[in-house]
Amino acid sequence: MYAREGLLVLAATAALTAFAMLDGEPPRPGLPLLAGAGLAAALPLTLRARFPLTGALLSAAIALLGLVIPGWQGRLVTMVMFGAAAFRLPRRAWLVMSLSIGWTAGYGLLIPRSHAGLSVVTDLVIMGVAPVAVGHALRLHGERAAQAARLDHAEARRAIAEERAALARDVHDSVGHHLTAIRMQATATRRALRGRAPVADRALGTIAELSATALDEVRALLDSLRETPTGPDLEEIENLAKRLSTPRLPISVHRAGRSTPLPPAVGHTVYRVVQEALTNAARHSGASHVEVHVLCDRTAVTVSIADNGHGRAGAEGRGIRGMRERVDQHGGTLMAGPREDHGWRVEAVVPIGQGPGITASRGQPSSMAQDPT
Repeated sequence: MYAREGLLVLAATAALTAFAMLDGEPPRPGLPLLAGAGLAAALPLTLRARFPLTGALLSAAIALLGLVIPGWQGRLVTMVMFGAAAFRLPRRAWLVMSLSIGWTAGYGLLIPRSHAGLSVVTDLVIMGVAPVAVGHALRLHGERAAQAARLDHAEARRAIAEERAALARDVHDSVGHHLTAIRMQATATRRALRGRAPVADRALGTIAELSATALDEVRALLDSLRETPTGPDLEEIENLAKRLSTPRLPISVHRAGRSTPLPPAVGHTVYRVVQEALTNAARHSGASHVEVHVLCDRTAVTVSIADNGHGRAGAEGRGIRGMRERVDQHGGTLMAGPREDHGWRVEAVVPIGQGPGITASRGQPSSMAQDPT
């Protein structure tokens, strides 16, 4: 790191010295003076990461002092430093812009007329505005790229989770059912024989025992595939908001109500609804702020995700359908649509007392509603 910073300072010093030798009019200043001035102007570059604005102001002062040297271009380093300040301090962009323009105006007033070269307006645009604009644009580009990477990572994790859940359902519906049927048939046959055939009784007992062991192993596999969270996931919602927040799209989370742990399935559903809604807001809303409200009471969890962007009209997409299916499994409700003033809102009510599959079993005979696995 120190070697890289040293090479940067040496390169800037050499460039400033060469520019002064080429642009300066006879009689040219001595080489030691030019090299010393170039080194003084290049040293603030080492502050561009930790103290960018301080480095920019220090470089501006050195550039003004360097006006006494004919042909010296120390202001080039100052332009770079103000661009770095705009990149590192996105929330102070207007302050950086004001200081840059103020320094440029002072430089234009103090520069000798014989060395002015450019008009005041041109200097204001090139030296004052352009570096700050470029630095801020690079910052926005980096934020968009980082946010896109985080969203892609979240999408990949969600796709993996959904694939694992689908696999768990398939195993549950097929293998679990058949193992249970084998065990029940073996047990019923043993009871019918009532020990009259000892060899068959032992074989049937072995079949019942093996099927029970296999069923336990399948259940353990399903628990690992279903990715069931161990807590209410409210802390995970805050971590998710922190990961997706940017200076251009801050996300705030507000919690109210009881603080006791939620059933794992309920917390998992709430988390997935918030994840999908925040992903949609970051990708499509064009909003400048998103608010997440989570209210927990004795009977249900109500979660609301609202942004101040433009409403997203059109047919219900796969993301909303997925959220609705998750909430429907608990007998809850989900609403997604434009807000009255502007923006988009997703609101879900997930009952705590009901688990997945209860609504699907309503109106069915009790033997059909029971799950043997």
